[in-house]
Amino acid sequence: MLEPALESSRPTPIQTQICDRLRTLVANGQLKAGDRLPSLRAFSGELGVARGTVEAAYARLIGEGYLEARGARGTFVAQGVRAAGPAPDATVAPSAASQPAAPGIGKLQLGVPALDAFPRKVWARQVARRARAASGLHHPSPCGFPPLREALAAYLHRSRGVACAADQVMIVPGYVAAIGLIGQTLLSPGAKVWVESPGYPPTSRTFERLGMSLVGVPVDAQGIQVEQGMRHGADARLAVVTPSHQSPLGVPMSMSRRTALLACAGSAGAWIVEDDYDGEFRYTGHPLPALKSLDRADRVIYAGTFSKVLFPGLRIAYLVVPRRLVASFERVCEAGIWGHCPELLQAATHDFIIEGHFARHVKKMRTLYAVRRSHLADALRRQCGTGIRIHLTEGGMHLLVGTPPGVADVELVRRARAAGFGIRALSEWAGPGQALEGLLMGFTNLRSAEEANAQVAELLRAFSGARAA
Repeated sequence: MLEPALESSRPTPIQTQICDRLRTLVANGQLKAGDRLPSLRAFSGELGVARGTVEAAYARLIGEGYLEARGARGTFVAQGVRAAGPAPDATVAPSAASQPAAPGIGKLQLGVPALDAFPRKVWARQVARRARAASGLHHPSPCGFPPLREALAAYLHRSRGVACAADQVMIVPGYVAAIGLIGQTLLSPGAKVWVESPGYPPTSRTFERLGMSLVGVPVDAQGIQVEQGMRHGADARLAVVTPSHQSPLGVPMSMSRRTALLACAGSAGAWIVEDDYDGEFRYTGHPLPALKSLDRADRVIYAGTFSKVLFPGLRIAYLVVPRRLVASFERVCEAGIWGHCPELLQAATHDFIIEGHFARHVKKMRTLYAVRRSHLADALRRQCGTGIRIHLTEGGMHLLVGTPPGVADVELVRRARAAGFGIRALSEWAGPGQALEGLLMGFTNLRSAEEANAQVAELLRAFSGARAA
């Protein structure tokens, strides 16, 4: 089934070689939706590899949406997976397929969910029904629409292991407002705050505007380096982390680092902000448990947003605050400094959750994004060869792509933006003294393998001639 034979001498692991070959068979149409794959025993015997290797490859492709397990019946090519067709010629002019998915959205735009897959008709019905009932015509509740707070508390307990009551959930108009609310409630100007380095720029900018002193803590393959944070900022009052899928490197925080961070916060009486911006989107196994679910000392403030799951224009984010902080957060919310979310949209979001649409949408997007991520990764491999390195992590909504030696990522991004792309430079997310280069590319709005190939071809033309200064 896999010809030519797998090569154990190659640096690419056998499991990855199996995955790559099966993806190619699907893309070429040699494996079609509904086709049954060989059993683990038969396939491992045919390939001459361990059964566990084949089992791991199947599990990986199931997580990516290429295959589906049907119990005792076996493993099959997933429904809805189609052959990609011939790759477009990289020398031709971009087709309509290379155009952005929606006005104002750049090609390969970072941080934007699949707008073409959003259930607009369902959402429109929710909003229209609430509008007819005259919901949201009065001043919104300062801490959020109470039924939405209740629905979120139940959802987070089911999906992320976060146990909380509805009054611990604070609804805010976006992530920046969430960070501002935390700073306003808990910190005084000059207080030290740990931020990941590299890390999400709006986090640092918001705390800087509030007059806080930032301590950039480096990130490695296990997440934030807690020992480095203690060495340079043991008296910090707050740490902001992205443990499920570090932004932007994509690594999950290891259990040992999670335990160490929680212990540091407990002993110092400090607080941790868990930014779980895309924790639902993990393509291998189940989503990782939230850091908050491990928090026995109640030092973690959990932050989530609907902008990355539904659509960015919704502008609804939320915090789950420790029980002892509820009254303090309520006072700052009532002051209205960071604004409030329109209650009409909060009510519609509540209905979307309790009627099951939200959970179905997340499940659908998890499968869809796995396929779209593969489309972009395959297009980059096909057209760039060994000239770049693609960092495929276990989840997230973007790819980190290395740059060729001697090419500055900021120059590549400048050229890409002029051509209508929404990619970002890794160096712009790095802290002082960090020599990091790379490109952050979104894949969520790539509607087909053809579109991925066309956009990569156009991107490479935009890069042509770029060199480091």
